[in-house]
Amino acid sequence: MSQIPEGWEAVIGLEVHCQLSTQSKIFSGSAIAYGAEPNTQASPIDLGMPGMLPVLNVDAVKKAVTFGLSVGAKIAPRSVFARKHYFYPDLPKGYQISQYELPIVFEGHLDIELDGGATKRIGITRAHLEEDAGKSVHEGFQKSSGIDLNRAGTPLIEIVSEPDIRTAAEAVAYLKKLHQIVVYLGICDGNMQEGSFRCDANVSVRKVGAPKFGTRTETKNVNSFRYVEKAIEYEIERQIEVLEAGGTIRQETRLFNPDTGETRAMRSKEDANDYRYFPDPDLLPVVCTEEYIAAIKASLPELPDAKRARFVKDFGLSDYDAKTLTSSRELAAYYEAVVAASGAEAKLCANWVATDLLGALNKLSKEITESPISADALAGMLKRIADKTISGKLAKDVFEAMLNGEGSADDIIKAKGLVQITDESAIIAAIDDVIAKNPQQVADYRSGKDKLFGFFVGQAMKATQGKANPDALNRLLKERLAG
Repeated sequence: MSQIPEGWEAVIGLEVHCQLSTQSKIFSGSAIAYGAEPNTQASPIDLGMPGMLPVLNVDAVKKAVTFGLSVGAKIAPRSVFARKHYFYPDLPKGYQISQYELPIVFEGHLDIELDGGATKRIGITRAHLEEDAGKSVHEGFQKSSGIDLNRAGTPLIEIVSEPDIRTAAEAVAYLKKLHQIVVYLGICDGNMQEGSFRCDANVSVRKVGAPKFGTRTETKNVNSFRYVEKAIEYEIERQIEVLEAGGTIRQETRLFNPDTGETRAMRSKEDANDYRYFPDPDLLPVVCTEEYIAAIKASLPELPDAKRARFVKDFGLSDYDAKTLTSSRELAAYYEAVVAASGAEAKLCANWVATDLLGALNKLSKEITESPISADALAGMLKRIADKTISGKLAKDVFEAMLNGEGSADDIIKAKGLVQITDESAIIAAIDDVIAKNPQQVADYRSGKDKLFGFFVGQAMKATQGKANPDALNRLLKERLAG
């Protein structure tokens, strides 16, 4: 990560376009399924045909309010849709229906975690409802472009931050936190590759202590955390180089090229008056009553920060483990189901879910929702660790077999004869045999070479085919070696 030269600071604000997971578009009944054949999900309303009137999707309103409440924002009792005028081939009406002066959500915030554990509050200026534009398609066309209007009219909330961000790392932390929240809430699928969650980065630089912001550029439609970081770092470096060489920064819209890691100018940046905003005469104001807002607030799920704190408090987990296990709502639910069904220690469950299971799923390129081992099945194995039927070492073999679909933990333990040896007389017999076969190592150990203890543990485990109870083995081995 590049460092900002001494004496300079960046001022960054992000505009995040979050596609709402409704069943239909914001102003029509057209579907919004991703990947449909071009122009098969566009109604006369989406096409801007004469005489077609928009009808507001109430589910989009509910999801916008849900988001606002989750970030401590105010919900406008009355918000208004406006027409934002500009020409683009994939905008059939010649204007986009959005919100301008009276957005539905305003004055919220998000607390992000910085390196070292410190937190920083990033203000959220507003989150307004709007429709998405269509898509220009260039691949497969020689001297022209295709227009796919399936996306036209897809419901969005545009989440606009305050210019409180100072580094690319802070920008990524903010985006990841925002992404986690909208997915937790179930208002967005968060799929960045499909454009469901994308970002415009506004970047300017100034001398440290300067009273005014510098001239900003806007890098449009960046759809990965890594690309956002690279685009911001490049813009900071580019702008400082221009200013130090005596040049000026133009207010413009830029595009990021992931192949080169550079941004390039696309067009001069418009100001609000260029869009000729005015209230849409075809749509009534959106009125959110106190009762409506209270009902949505009562239905909010437990959010990541609250869940993380509860996992630390109720399960005695480290903050690191709690953070890992609450990284997604589905993973947190899986973990809690394992704890409830197994009766095993919460820390033991956390180790198996966060380390063994997630490690295996990562190798398989699967999400927790696709896990070959259900929460109940993993709980069944952890029960056998807790009641000492199997040791942690034998559990590794059971886990691999479960991952390969060989059956339940009990079936695998029985089929492979993996029951742990807890009979101390059998363990002592194995230890005595190892001691008898290794007299020199015994003498060395007793003369002070304590590190040889691991050698004896390994030999005794080998003699019992890994089935000896580790605690009993270690205790009895120390006793026998002490003579």
